[in-house]
Amino acid sequence: MSAKRTPVSAYSKQGRGGKGRFGAKAKGDDFVNHLFTASTHDFLMIFTDDGQVFKIKVHEIPEGESSSRGKAVVNLVQLSSERKLVAVMPVRDFTEEIYLTMVTKQGVIKKTALSEYQNIRVNGINAINIDEGDELLNVIRTDGKQQLLIATHDGMAVRFNESDVRPMGRVARGVRGVNLRKGDFCVSVLAVSH
Repeated sequence: MSAKRTPVSAYSKQGRGGKGRFGAKAKGDDFVNHLFTASTHDFLMIFTDDGQVFKIKVHEIPEGESSSRGKAVVNLVQLSSERKLVAVMPVRDFTEEIYLTMVTKQGVIKKTALSEYQNIRVNGINAINIDEGDELLNVIRTDGKQQLLIATHDGMAVRFNESDVRPMGRVARGVRGVNLRKGDFCVSVLAVSH
């Protein structure tokens, strides 16, 4: 788990027959998981599998060459090395009228206004209270008017209006988003427009 920032100008347009360019160097089985554009004035929200969220200014992430590996995330935020990152998102303005919608592997869903996460301590805060034996699967941005699709490992899926999930406070656990059969678990969540 490493992060780096590289100026967009490092990636120039190529003509036909261009060879491409390395965007990051991976070590062993590592691979690039999140790639996005952000301003150095933006924040990065980092969510872990145990429901914690951390916030870091983009300018605090070390700049690296397009082919470099980056710096370990555990050195950027006070993150335990046994924790796994599940979502990373850039945020410019915490007063935006959007929601963070979270889903756990056991099918719990929670929708909270982005403004609830404005004051995140250096050592992180709880984004969602996770039951024992469960873990956070993903966090997505929603606008309150979309439809949500949750898919499970055994090939089941449920689609419903986002408005069916009421907004909750930051310390809430969430509600049942999908009823799972024995041994099944959620693998994906996404928002779709009507």
